[in-house]
Amino acid sequence: MAGLAAVGLLGLLAAGCSTGGTGTRDEGAAPTEQGGPSGAAAPTPSASSPFERVDVVELLKNDPKVSDRVKKDLRPCGPDAYPVDTSYGNLTGTSAADVVVNVLTCGDAVGVGTYVYRKREQTFENVFALEEPAVYSAIDRGDLVVTKQTYAKGDPIAYPSGEEVVTYRWSSDRFTEHYVVRNEYSKAVEGGDISGPAPTGPDE
Repeated sequence: MAGLAAVGLLGLLAAGCSTGGTGTRDEGAAPTEQGGPSGAAAPTPSASSPFERVDVVELLKNDPKVSDRVKKDLRPCGPDAYPVDTSYGNLTGTSAADVVVNVLTCGDAVGVGTYVYRKREQTFENVFALEEPAVYSAIDRGDLVVTKQTYAKGDPIAYPSGEEVVTYRWSSDRFTEHYVVRNEYSKAVEGGDISGPAPTGPDE
């Protein structure tokens, strides 16, 4: 009787460890070729992304609205590293993303030109251009926000006197000015002058 009980116990253990049971061999990570418990393939990113990467350097070089001065300065700061910042987003209400391009100087990264390109059929059209020292554009919740540094006479390039922030919105096939904010910087910072005599201690 003891021998029969032992044989029966071994049979139960073997059934519990088989691949068809519910023992430990059913546990562990799913095989790499499966996408999950159901065996479905893992989802792949959509190929219909609206953010189509654009060669903005070629776009600028071939754009008649970009001045010769900016085109002359549009050269690499290092190996294949042009001083160009690019943003993609919806500004003009089309299905394709608009492209905002800022051209900077190599040495101190000061903006010298900012542009917006709108895709029309298979080409990109320049719908906004501003070329002046220390200008930079960004996309903010569907608006074009342009920041321009302002300089008083004698201001070094690194220390402007203030800035103007202009918000543009697309209307009737063009950008129109919507908000203007002017900020004036304190001179009591590095690079500025503090007028008046220097403070003295209580014993002086």
